Amino acid sequence: MVKIKSGFKGERAIILPESIINDIRTNVFGKNLYITDIGFYPKAKFHFRKRSREESLQYILIYCLEGSGWTETEGISQKVNDHQFIILPKGKANAYGSDPENPWTIYWIHFDGVMAGFFAEGLDKPIRISPGTDSRIEIRLRLFEEIFTTLRNGYSKDNLYYSLTEFYHFLGSLKFLSSYRESADEKDIQRDVVDEAIHFMRENITKRLTLNEIAQYIGFSASHLSALFQKKTGFSPLNYLIHLKIQEACHHLDFTDLKVNQICMMIGFEDPFYFSRIFTKTMGMSPSQYRSKKKG
Repeated sequence: MVKIKSGFKGERAIILPESIINDIRTNVFGKNLYITDIGFYPKAKFHFRKRSREESLQYILIYCLEGSGWTETEGISQKVNDHQFIILPKGKANAYGSDPENPWTIYWIHFDGVMAGFFAEGLDKPIRISPGTDSRIEIRLRLFEEIFTTLRNGYSKDNLYYSLTEFYHFLGSLKFLSSYRESADEKDIQRDVVDEAIHFMRENITKRLTLNEIAQYIGFSASHLSALFQKKTGFSPLNYLIHLKIQEACHHLDFTDLKVNQICMMIGFEDPFYFSRIFTKTMGMSPSQYRSKKKG
């Protein structure tokens, strides 16, 4: 079987220089928690990594959004499915890879520090984060993007410290999952059926959802949900989903330097040309034209 470490369509990764890591892990702020590697692999078919105990120098967070894969620590294998995350401990032989038939889409972070073990404790088995009224998955993924973008902008002390401050929040949203969910504003969790469907779409913006999947989550038939949706929004559920995806694409075009093919993979479009056609039809201009347009 083919096995590759990287080189996936739409992938993004940042590997911090060793000199930067040495500086931050020896100062008062950074020594408690710091990032060494961070990335996003969409549809990572044939993804595979293996490390010995001596090579396992950091904790490894794998957050699977879609598809599935597996991890192995000291010979113990575990399957990781969509909406699950796991933190592999440092100092132990490990391996992990994508399911060849249903390749995973993952966010991943390598990290260490005095507090790293505290955040990783008890999370060495797949933990499920199911989309729901209080799941706040979209907010968590925005946190990841903010960490990534901040590091992408350079390794100044301000950037490093800010990214690590956000990383505490990101890890806290996983370590203290119930508290993170319960801290949602009360008005955010009081939704009607259509609002709940929209929330589900936003929490699964990386996926190619079907109408039946949305309706099944709500507990209505597809036809009943479509009628309610049309009455309230003027759009069918799937047309509304396209608008949400394009809205997310606009956010990345406005605030990041991601390439169009990377953005389309992040919102569930595997074909950049099809994505560009849908974007142009919706926005009246191509993604590149939108990015170059003066706004504000």
